[in-house]
Amino acid sequence: MCRNIRPLSNFEPPATEDEVRAAALQYVRKISGSTHPSRANAEAFERAVEEVAAASARLLESLVTTAPPKDREVEAARARARAAVRYGT
Repeated sequence: MCRNIRPLSNFEPPATEDEVRAAALQYVRKISGSTHPSRANAEAFERAVEEVAAASARLLESLVTTAPPKDREVEAARARARAAVRYGT
């Protein structure tokens, strides 16, 4: 999985529209191989981002779990600790 795309399910508070759109943008960038599309491809690129974001939002709304919601601050602290070990900071 692309390192910039973060899991968004089962968080309290739930993922925002901005977080879902950012993940969709990263996904479209990854599969298209382009961070900034040409003007000729800009409309198709933006449409793809919107469609992926909409599908992702529907998925997140539909998922059911019995696990307790994850705390964003705890998960962020864990990620920082992993990064410190990985990058030696």
